[in-house]
Amino acid sequence: MKNKFNNINFMATLKPVSIAYAALIIIGIILTVIFGANLDINFKGGTRISYSYQGDIDTAAVTAKVNEVLGKQATVSTSSDISGNTKQLIISLVGNSSLSADVQENLNKTLTDTYPDNKFALYDSNSVSPTIAGTFFAKSLVAVVLAGIGVVIYVGIRFRKIGGVSAALMAYVALVLDCIVAFLTCTIFRLPVDSNLIAVILTLLGYSLNDTIVIYDRIRENKTLYPGKELKELVNESVNSVKVRTFVTTLSTVIAIIVIIIVSEIFGLSTLRSFAIPMAFGLISGCVSSLFISAPLWVLYKTRNKKSK
Repeated sequence: MKNKFNNINFMATLKPVSIAYAALIIIGIILTVIFGANLDINFKGGTRISYSYQGDIDTAAVTAKVNEVLGKQATVSTSSDISGNTKQLIISLVGNSSLSADVQENLNKTLTDTYPDNKFALYDSNSVSPTIAGTFFAKSLVAVVLAGIGVVIYVGIRFRKIGGVSAALMAYVALVLDCIVAFLTCTIFRLPVDSNLIAVILTLLGYSLNDTIVIYDRIRENKTLYPGKELKELVNESVNSVKVRTFVTTLSTVIAIIVIIIVSEIFGLSTLRSFAIPMAFGLISGCVSSLFISAPLWVLYKTRNKKSK
């Protein structure tokens, strides 16, 4: 078992890992089509109202009361700070669903009168028009695309001695897979697609790229040391020599993220939860794609390109 771990044939694992990614993406697309993406009001427009309260509440009963007052379906959730002393009831209406002052005042009165012991008090109210939300969403996508282009240019220049452009494109493929996994995690766990996801994707671009650069750097070193060695064997040895470092680095980071997830679940910190869960799965995907996708895919491309010439 030890020898097998020390000498993993990463070229042989490219196909099954690619099939696993394809299956995950297909399942995620099906779930997205069935349930839809839970777009935040910053991306789709809508209204969010927050109330502070004390004690415990029946979320289902409060949701029914809120929908009765508003005359439309709202998403109701609760959150609290780490100490648990400050609790919030968050009411979200997605789309072109602004509330008039009279309706909001009626909602305030209904909550305070129906649940006097909970001492509901208006904490925050925010409305975003669909036009502004669409503009913000477009700018976020542009930021992600520009970051990806920057990645391709950087890797292409740094590793030009081993075919920089092709290496950069294969690294970009791995990064795209990581971003897709982060997005599909939001769909599967019914997390809001908001600015937290953009932060996760931009973080993964840097984190996953770092793993890939370490692998490419080792390939470049070994190519100088062993110029006559076959490319498949050279890359396989290079990836094997850095895989432990990649595993350990990813594991230590994921453990820290899991702690954040546990804390967010215990104290109802929905904002932390929507960041930490896709980040954890994105980090795992970053480790897998860097080791099993980017370098082996680059070898496959170079081999076929050489044969065609």
